[in-house]
Amino acid sequence: MPSPEDHSTNPKNSGSGFSTKFALPKVLLVGTEIHGTNSQSLSASLSELEGLAETADYDTKAQMTQKLSRVHPGHFLGKGKLDELKVAVEHHEVEAVIFDEALSPTQNRNLEKILCCRVFDRPALILEIFSRHARSRTAKTQVELARLKYELPRLSKMWSHLSRQRGGIGMRDVGETQIQLDRRLIRGRITKLERKLKRLETEKHTQNKRRQETYTVSLVGYTNVGKSSLMNHLTSAGALAEDKLFATLDATVRKIRKNYPYPILLADTVGLIDKLPHDLVASFKSTLDEVRTADLLLKVVDLSHPHYREQMQVADSLLAELEADKIASILIFNKIDAVDDPAIEKDALSRYPDALFVSCKTGEGMDPLKTEIDKCYESEMISWRLELDYIQMKSMPEIRKRCIIVEEEYGAEGAVLHLKLFPHSQNQLRQLLNLK
Repeated sequence: MPSPEDHSTNPKNSGSGFSTKFALPKVLLVGTEIHGTNSQSLSASLSELEGLAETADYDTKAQMTQKLSRVHPGHFLGKGKLDELKVAVEHHEVEAVIFDEALSPTQNRNLEKILCCRVFDRPALILEIFSRHARSRTAKTQVELARLKYELPRLSKMWSHLSRQRGGIGMRDVGETQIQLDRRLIRGRITKLERKLKRLETEKHTQNKRRQETYTVSLVGYTNVGKSSLMNHLTSAGALAEDKLFATLDATVRKIRKNYPYPILLADTVGLIDKLPHDLVASFKSTLDEVRTADLLLKVVDLSHPHYREQMQVADSLLAELEADKIASILIFNKIDAVDDPAIEKDALSRYPDALFVSCKTGEGMDPLKTEIDKCYESEMISWRLELDYIQMKSMPEIRKRCIIVEEEYGAEGAVLHLKLFPHSQNQLRQLLNLK
């Protein structure tokens, strides 16, 4: 699989203080429409692949498409299209060919032999981008684990020195090949990373215990729909917001500043995308737990994207896979300032009458969104009429921490409080006040 270090011509690798023009690695993209399997249209999926290639600093020189009734087990494409692809590779002098679909190790090896250049697929490209953007210990561990699991069955194409090793003291096997040694080393590294990830998940679970009783809202949606920008508007978090795919990998949690007994926490999570590598989904389980354990989901959609409805379908499918499709949610159409045709917004409004329309660039629609979040928060609360004598009134500071006092009535022997609070807060106050 290619790595960022392979890009010796990448401007980011230069430490000079003056501007120099660098040539990015040239690639050719191959998109296919396989009968009965594609979740997006061919053009949408290929356009997204080009965006991924651009994020990884590749220069797309050409694209090629084919509709397939079935995939060739040896080299994915039909023979005629494969010959056409070989001519295109030579003509454009590309350094690599990127397939939009996942390739088997055998297909990968055969294609490289036929095309005489590097060949990799969409999962490999996504893994490369994740490797670049990982910042925290957890994200780096998750990405490395997914990358090694991806590379393990593909090791044979990475080595030419497969001669037998001489047996002897300290050798695992007599006559063990280099490929066997490499596989054993990678399996050992995978085991260590899995253990490390479990420790990190345990640490995170311990930290999250402190906010289990806090109302949590998670931003979810397709990659590059503006989730981080929306978070910055709602919390002044200063989160990284770039017009790039997967600019955010680590879950960022910030407080929505409201005068509530419990703060509302807002979590920004990794973006979703079609054909996300299975190992990557498994590795990012702890990060995506922010979605599964949320009280409310803000489903963000880029209304200016020409294929926004297909992106919504992919996001909903992945949320169902994460068992998060039953959580209460607010549908938010973002980037309305970038929508040129008023008919697009009108159509979305007719299809999704309960959705909110916002613009992180202009700030339009932010106040109605905050109001809706408040409503969802308060809808989880219950009303409670609490009678206190004056001895119990010494607990008022603790009561104020755990609920909203709607009304206070004072009499000769005590007070009656009309409260709005969460069920777990009611249980805590019962114990605090020794109530049955």
